[in-house]
Amino acid sequence: MRLTTFTDLGLRTLIYLAQLPPGQLSNVAEVSKVYGISQHHMVKIAGKLKKHGYLTAIRGKNGGICLARPPEQINIGQVIRDLENHLDGVDCITSSCQLISGCELKKALSEAMNAFLSVMEKYYLTDLVVNQQKIIQFESTTGRSLNQDNLS
Repeated sequence: MRLTTFTDLGLRTLIYLAQLPPGQLSNVAEVSKVYGISQHHMVKIAGKLKKHGYLTAIRGKNGGICLARPPEQINIGQVIRDLENHLDGVDCITSSCQLISGCELKKALSEAMNAFLSVMEKYYLTDLVVNQQKIIQFESTTGRSLNQDNLS
């Protein structure tokens, strides 16, 4: 199972927001800069996270984004389910596959996907930021902010 870049960045956005001091807001521009992606793409990610109740967005001069609920209430498996468009492994409906009537591949992939999601449902956002001090220490000692390479 390989997550889409959209879901990957959605998870990383939640991790970034979870490591901020309580009550501190961030914004789309800041998160975009941290991960080196366009603000337009981050607006879409933040919008979907907000739609599913993971983010709160406050408009205005002193506005920004923050987690909508405590990290211990954000289940990683559910976030993946909410952000991924296709969790079926293969698209048998639109493919020109001639094996559709007797093929068991879709069933096997579905079982594997469910196993993957079951494992991910054991984790909450708090589990992904247990090394918060390392993340903060990395930023302060190197002068570099988080980006995809740093979190991998």
